[in-house]
Parts: sequence; structure tokens; C-alpha cells
Amino acid sequence: MSSYRIPRAVALGAATVLAAGSITMIGSVSAYADSPSPTIGTLTVNPATGADDELMNVVSSGVCTGGTNLQLLVFGQGFPVDGYGVTPNVAQTVYSPDAQGRLSVPLSDTMRGFAQKNGFSALSGQYEFHLRCRAKIGATYFGDFVGSVWFTSPTSYTSTDPNAPVAVATTTTLSVTPNGSATAGSAVTLTANVAPAAAGTVQFFDGANPVGSPAAVTAGQASTTTSTLVEGAHSLKAVFTSTDSHFLGSTSPVVTYTISPAGAAATTTALAVLPSGSAAKGTEVKLSASVTPGAAGTVQFKDNGAVIGTQTVAAGLAEFGTTTLAEGDHSLTAAFSPADATQYAASASLAVPFTVTPPVTPPNPGGPTPPAPVSETITTTVAPGALVISVAGANVTLPPLTLNNDSTRFATAGPIQTVTVTDTRAGAPGWSVSGQVAQFNSGTNAINAQNLGWAPNLVSKGDGLKVTLGGSVAPANAVEAADAGALGLKSARTLATATGLGTAKVGADLTLLAPTSTQAGTYQGVLTLTAI
Repeated sequence: MSSYRIPRAVALGAATVLAAGSITMIGSVSAYADSPSPTIGTLTVNPATGADDELMNVVSSGVCTGGTNLQLLVFGQGFPVDGYGVTPNVAQTVYSPDAQGRLSVPLSDTMRGFAQKNGFSALSGQYEFHLRCRAKIGATYFGDFVGSVWFTSPTSYTSTDPNAPVAVATTTTLSVTPNGSATAGSAVTLTANVAPAAAGTVQFFDGANPVGSPAAVTAGQASTTTSTLVEGAHSLKAVFTSTDSHFLGSTSPVVTYTISPAGAAATTTALAVLPSGSAAKGTEVKLSASVTPGAAGTVQFKDNGAVIGTQTVAAGLAEFGTTTLAEGDHSLTAAFSPADATQYAASASLAVPFTVTPPVTPPNPGGPTPPAPVSETITTTVAPGALVISVAGANVTLPPLTLNNDSTRFATAGPIQTVTVTDTRAGAPGWSVSGQVAQFNSGTNAINAQNLGWAPNLVSKGDGLKVTLGGSVAPANAVEAADAGALGLKSARTLATATGLGTAKVGADLTLLAPTSTQAGTYQGVLTLTAI
């Protein structure tokens, strides 16, 4: 076992002592009146980071439903509390939605230009954009798409809240019941599964059109049932919007779906693959699709979504054989299309996983008998090797702790020095690196180490290594120095583990919180990194 101790200096530079017991915080927070229009979606800013003299545009998460016109407003320090128009009030048809149903709206000037028009020059803090869905005249509003930028200096902005906790990525998957298809007017249930389970809502879409209202996520799942899907092909997806700042939103892969005429009888399609599970390259793989009831029609056989063959259904069965599947993993499916869509509905099978292994070279039958083999004894040695850990530098200085928007705590963030682990040990036993901080001190004052969290990241690795990053560790919510808990990096937390031999470089993005009772000063803590 080897370890490396990294002393880290953290300065509370945003707090200046004026007199005993008196602290003045540098910075400001924008304030604006409550919007008279409800939030119906989100905005993203393009470019996501930039300068105050750059032109930008905003992209909505959907189209305006109900209103005929759109207007973009900005709220924040220096602008009127009821918002300042950064685009004119124009018809929605001026902006063409993209394939995902999103609208891209350019600002009519730079943020510097808007500031100057409102009599100020220094942009600071959060500025919130509202793309308002409205009537052409009057004050009738149908909802706002909302997004923000933060000016971390008077001339530069970012789309990420610098005071927000590190958010965890989520994954959303969509399943549809009945599977593959349904008849017009029948109930179709869309179910979204969100992992890890997080609070929020899911909006289901058919192409660019919402299906129902946003559904609340409970225990990682949300669903809606509709009977209004029209005849034909559909592209269904689920968009998860998190209401917990610790988690990011996500969008499911698109699920293709078919609605058949109302009078059509439902069908089911099942797929069997022989050999089962895997076969060597060049071996014939036979796909058999059974359709119930045995309706006339055709079956498309697909490999990872691409059609590899089409066969006619006879007596409820369609078969297809191929010897051309490439080495690697495959996902095989069968999709039934009826000859008479008014009598029978289309359907699709569940995916069948299949692996094609390298080809097998057969012996040469009928040839001469080979001579008896001879042998040589080959001797070599394997050195024991070593496990070595090092860091790019022994000191890290985080930015000054600053007060958050609701004045409830101090916060700062920044990366650790890159950690390099090289393993040349015989037998490739694998390794694990963990980190722990005892306390942050400034004279007799302290910041509890529970308030330090991290999000590990992989910088690089050798081809022979499989590296698994440790999970993100959230900081405690600015607990006092005397708190005896074991949250954050006060307890040893895994940075990364690996199997195989070679060199890996890993890092971590730190988040440090502190209570508002923290005294001014320069605080230092020692992060001990241990490799075993």
C-alpha cells in the first residue's frame, strides 16, 4: 500500500472583516418580479459560454401551444423587474421548429448592448430568459420557456450556475404497451423509467407533439395512457425534467410504433434465433418469426434496427437465414406488416441479443498424416513489478468562497491535481484509490470536512486497463465545524478502481460548502490519497 498526502489551501477571499463580528460579502444577486406566465418548458443558450459582446440565441424545448406570437424577455440586475424585451413580439411562424420540435430564437443585440440601453455597463450574476408564448396584442400569456446565464465577470457568462451542486446524470428509457402496435382508438400506455430515481416530471412526445401533460416521477417511474394516436407510424419518446438540482434531465431513445385501423385485429410477433445466443462467423443463423393469429403479410428481419431480409408469412410463420452477420454483438428483431391493414394490426417482436464469434478453421480432411510433433521447453521470468501513485502538484487553491443566492451558505469549487497510478505488478491484482480529508483549519477556526464533496473523472488510461470511477460524493449542507457526522470526504471515499496493467490518470471536481457563521481567513485541509 502506498499513499500521497496533498495539502490544500482554500481561501475565503470573498469575505472582508470590517469590524469585530462584522463581515461584508463581495457580490450581488439579481432580483425580479414573479412572472405572470407559467413555465411550460426550458431554454438552452447557444453558445453555452461566451462574452458580453457576442450574439447568442436561445433554443426552446418545444413549440408554443395556444398562442400565436413569441417574445423573448430578460430578467436580472439592471433590467426592469417585469423584464426587458430582447426580441420583438412576432408571429411564431417566423421561427421554424427543428426535427425535435425546438425553436431557435436569436437575440436582437448583445448583452452588452442591452445593458447600455438600460443605463448600466457591468453585468453581474444571474440573468433569466423567458420565451413567452402570447397573443399578438394584449397581456394574454400561454406559458414561458425559461433558461438562464450567469455572468461570472462583467464580460463573460456561463450557462451553468456556479453555485449549483454537482448534478448527477440520469438515463431515461421508454416502454410502450401493447408492444409494437395497437389499433386506432385503443389505449396505449407509455411508461418511462428514470435511473437513478430522481424527483421531476416526464413529458411524453409523439414526434414533436406532447402526449398528455407532464407526469410526476414516483420511485423512478412515470406513465401516461392515451387513445388518441392516429393511424400510421409514430416516433415516441420521453423527456425527463428534474426538479432536484442534484440530478440532470435526460431523453429516452425513440421508440417506433404503429397504429392500425380501428377494425383491425391485434397481432403478436415472436422471434426465435438458432443457434441460440451465439455462433461462429460464417455459420448460418436462422431467424423464425411466428405471427399470431396467422394473418397474411410480410415480416422484416432487422439487425440493430437495419433491415437484413424480408419474407412472406405462410401459415403464421416467416423464416430467414443469413451467414453474413459480422463479428460482435447484435440485436435481432422481427416486424410484421399485414397485407390488409383493415383486418389485422402490425406488430413487432422483442429484441433477441446475439453474438457472432470469430470463425472456426476446420482441419484438412483427406490429407497426408502429419508427422509426430516435437517440442521445445521455453523458460522466462516475470518481474514482481510495482504499484506507484503520484500527483501533478502538491498544492491546490480553490477560488474564494462566495455567498449563494439565498444567503444561506458559502460555496466554492475546483479540480484536484491529476492523480497518476501506474501498475506493473505480476498477476494484475488490480488497484483502488481512495481519498479523505480530516478538517479545514485557519488558526483556531475550522470548516468541517463533511462539507467537501467530489465528482471523479477519468483523464486518460492505457489500453490494458479497465478503470471504474468512484461515485460522486455530495458535500454536507454547510454543517458547523463541531458536527460529528461522517458525510462528504470526512470519510474515505473511492476515487477510482482498476483491473489490468498500465497507467491511468484520474481527477475530481471538488465542491466545498461552509456555513455563514464561518470566520474570515485562509483555510487549509489535507487530502490523503491512498492506493491499494
